[in-house]
Amino acid sequence: MSEKVRNTPWCPFCGAKVGRPVEATERKLNEFPVGSCSCGAVFACDATGHNVGAALVESLVHACNDNWDFAWELLPEEDYLTGRIENYDDQLHEVCDKGNVDGRQVRGVLYFVRLHTEIAELSRRIKEKKTQGKAKKPSPEMLVQNRPATEPVRDKSTPRKKANKRMVKKWVEEANIDELVSLCLDDKKTLRLMQRQLYAPNDELRWHVVWVIGQTTARVATRDPGQVSELLHRLFEACNDSAAAHWGMVETMGSVIAARPDIFGSFTRYLLNFANQDSTRAHVVWAMAEIAAVRPDLVRETPFFSLFHMLRHPDPVVRGLMARLLGRLRATEAAMQLLPLTSDETPILICEDGKLIQTTVAAEAKQAVAVIHGEKNE
Repeated sequence: MSEKVRNTPWCPFCGAKVGRPVEATERKLNEFPVGSCSCGAVFACDATGHNVGAALVESLVHACNDNWDFAWELLPEEDYLTGRIENYDDQLHEVCDKGNVDGRQVRGVLYFVRLHTEIAELSRRIKEKKTQGKAKKPSPEMLVQNRPATEPVRDKSTPRKKANKRMVKKWVEEANIDELVSLCLDDKKTLRLMQRQLYAPNDELRWHVVWVIGQTTARVATRDPGQVSELLHRLFEACNDSAAAHWGMVETMGSVIAARPDIFGSFTRYLLNFANQDSTRAHVVWAMAEIAAVRPDLVRETPFFSLFHMLRHPDPVVRGLMARLLGRLRATEAAMQLLPLTSDETPILICEDGKLIQTTVAAEAKQAVAVIHGEKNE
């Protein structure tokens, strides 16, 4: 009878022997024991061999420093490699050539994941930035900056005004924020009528409407945030409707959130749902950049790193807006990826305070790099 061969477990990528898997430092429910190899691979142990899929997920998330959002953005082969060692005996920490040891069945599996170098580096930088973010919570000044004063209580003896399309259109075109705020507080139909102005015939007028809605809702929210929240919900629902035209809707959501991030900041995450649609991609990046200008912490709490590949997007507006976003986030983890854009002199138009401003991809990239390097030198 031939003797059974037993070996110490090894890494399928480099061949080095690996230590016994142990419980993770931050223990979670239904977690597998994990370990790592000197080559950078990590692995999870499924002692039964029946939960290999879950072990793969565990390995991948562990490789990504427990960042679930980042892990789900990765693609096998393109971003990471996988391997497995079967017939692992977790009691003896050995791999057997047969499926049993002294009559005891051995079905354990070690599932290995190794991130590609650039992905591993990006994961490390994101973890470092998140750690810094926890230490650097939004300051009280950041939380209250640009917050408008509370609107006065409406005089009950004064007759309430009724909104109509002609009146709303006139005041939107004139950017008469005072009258629009007063009308919103008198008649909740006003915001719906303002929303209709987004179907403007040209981009310049549409961006003006986006800015006006943001400025108006910022003040309306001091007295009646409910109707502003309803507007955001309507816009999100319309963007989720494939049969609806999305003109100005994503931009308006960004404008409203950026104007009152203290109230509506929780909506930031959902903007990323529209980042992969051709019709809304650039608008999502613009909206995230507007929010990052006042509350970068809100954007960092989202899986914004899923946008990094857009630095190479064929649309120059997307590239320029990505550079602006990363600069406002002081995203040191993307500093190297920004450098090639500093020589991209493609002209683009970007909206600032309701007006389209001409700039270049290079100008936005240079400004972003300067801000990021400035933070490094502090």
